[in-house]
Amino acid sequence: MSIRRLHWISSILILALLFAGCTTSTAVDRAAQSRRQSPRYNADSQTKSPPANFAGRVVAVEDGDTIVVLDDANGTYKIRLQGIDAPEGGQAFGDRSGQSLSEMVYGKQVEIEWSKRDRYRRLVGKVLLDHNDMCLLQIKTGMAWHYKYYQDEQSAIDRELYATAEM
Repeated sequence: MSIRRLHWISSILILALLFAGCTTSTAVDRAAQSRRQSPRYNADSQTKSPPANFAGRVVAVEDGDTIVVLDDANGTYKIRLQGIDAPEGGQAFGDRSGQSLSEMVYGKQVEIEWSKRDRYRRLVGKVLLDHNDMCLLQIKTGMAWHYKYYQDEQSAIDRELYATAEM
């Protein structure tokens, strides 16, 4: 083989390795970022339980059906909005759904009425802003749908309101 050909092949191999290293680190960075906790979220709060009804300020909106609330005692709680489901960030309208919820509640004082923890240890509850149901509002604006699989966990009134709003 000629020296020119060896130089050309080694140059291509070096570029391929550099390119592979860049894409691998980018994929790793993205995966790490997606696992990162929300701003100001303390994972220890997953073991503490606040009162069934409590108030706090929304310090993060993870997506169209999950927020992080900071209470008066500086406890942070991840809240899964009860009775609704919203598209995830990578799905169609996922980013828009999260943006909609963020515009409604981010930085605002809300009331949480929760009744259980989900399999990810998030509190599952209704989010109220000035006595208005933000879960219901997400459905009314078309940014979420009524999560019928868990409708038995809702009051009869909420079940009816959410189902009607979806139509």
